[in-house]
Amino acid sequence: MKPFAIAGIQMKVSAIVPNVEMMKLKINITMNLYPWVEMIVFSELSPYGPLIKTAQAIPNHFETEMQALAKKYGIWLLPGSVFENREGAIYNTATVINPQGEVVKRYSKMFPFYPYEVGVTPGSEYCVFDVPDVGRFGVSICYDMWFPETVRTLALMGAEVILHPTLTGTIDREIELSIVRAMAAVNQCFFFDVNGLDTGGSGGSIVCGPDGRVLYEAGGNEEIFPLELNIERVRRSRELGVLHLGQPLKSFRDHIGQFTIYQPGTDLTYLNSLGPLIKPERVERLAELKLEEYKMEIPQAPTF
Repeated sequence: MKPFAIAGIQMKVSAIVPNVEMMKLKINITMNLYPWVEMIVFSELSPYGPLIKTAQAIPNHFETEMQALAKKYGIWLLPGSVFENREGAIYNTATVINPQGEVVKRYSKMFPFYPYEVGVTPGSEYCVFDVPDVGRFGVSICYDMWFPETVRTLALMGAEVILHPTLTGTIDREIELSIVRAMAAVNQCFFFDVNGLDTGGSGGSIVCGPDGRVLYEAGGNEEIFPLELNIERVRRSRELGVLHLGQPLKSFRDHIGQFTIYQPGTDLTYLNSLGPLIKPERVERLAELKLEEYKMEIPQAPTF
């Protein structure tokens, strides 16, 4: 099985003006510097930035331009994601384009970053696609990976490489780096995480192999990072174990029927006790909210 070359593009993302022309320039630069690259991946919401007011219908002119560039260079292309306006709802949607310039998949983020990504509707379908003679790829977006079930499902669908556009500019980015390593190891897959800069994130894009080890970690500047992946490493890991030791996917398979927490009728008393999904407030305000909630729960004495 031949190696497969993927380039991540970590670039500045503006929330004021579209970033499409810069994306086109970065693709041209990448393919001139590294003509051996076979796939390019951008960060989450890189074309138009993180404001929901940029939402538009898909297909659109941006997607058409990306299709033309994919065909021109004969590459697979995942040009970040955009806010999509679909049937009166807004989704965070990524498009996968093949070397013939055809859209083969669209994926809508399953876990919008609530309570911050207000107004975005969760997607409901997983996304995997095959690169002929190479392997199966899965798509996940940003906060999705904080829920192990999402990446595990892609792995059970056969995904050997997870493509993960993200937009993280907050202080939890270091936590995310450890999550990428963990998801790669426990699912025995390559994990290709691309973050943006400025309003598109704080950089630190990371690529991990099926043993969870870091293959590349970007800094805080604009970068093009091309890596040649040997997908056979995934198959060897899944057959023989992580570093020839633990075999998590096989073990999960052998115990899959025992996870009763996912069955209908599961007792969610503890989860429900955690309260509503709200933005954190100052301690004083949280106390007020708790008191208000408490008063609503106490039956009022009847009046005569």
